[in-house]
Amino acid sequence: MSLSDVDRQLLQRCLDREPRAWQDFVDRFVGLVVHVVNRTAMGRGLSMDEAIRDDLVAEVFLVFVRHDLAVLRRFRRQCSLATYLTIVARRVVVRRLMANQSAANTHLSSPSSNGATVTGATVNGSSNGHAHPCQINGELQRIENAEEVQHLMMRLDPREASVVRMYHLEGKSYQEISQAVGLNENSIGPMLHRARAKMSDQ
Repeated sequence: MSLSDVDRQLLQRCLDREPRAWQDFVDRFVGLVVHVVNRTAMGRGLSMDEAIRDDLVAEVFLVFVRHDLAVLRRFRRQCSLATYLTIVARRVVVRRLMANQSAANTHLSSPSSNGATVTGATVNGSSNGHAHPCQINGELQRIENAEEVQHLMMRLDPREASVVRMYHLEGKSYQEISQAVGLNENSIGPMLHRARAKMSDQ
């Protein structure tokens, strides 16, 4: 999806520091950021209270404005603004949750620990609730070049493009993708491999 005229104008207003531009930006995208925070935490088996969720949302917007809106200035406008902000927001939240889970794992290693609550985020006791740091680093890497992914996806058939989008841009797990597209979970990896091969063809 390309950058809409509405978002292009809003982005430029923010970069030009026009009055009320930032407030309009927040009003437009706060729901998106809240959704990203909720989905990212839920995908890692974490439950948050309202205060922690608000803190994460505030941290995302702080990243947006840091260093004279550097994140917004780096946007190359080759995809929708919402897609770009989703990628940035998920990266911020994953980094915070990675730090929280590191603290949680330390707490869980204590013999007296029956569960863990990290700054208001409770870690699910199941094995699916603990994201290994390498898995989180992998997610950060896979979304780093998301605008290129959007462009290269035009080489794929609709089902392949859908799987690539869900994995690389939406951060979904193989299980979530298999449920969404009606494929066996074991077939998602090979499909992603084939899609990457198509996308790398010159």
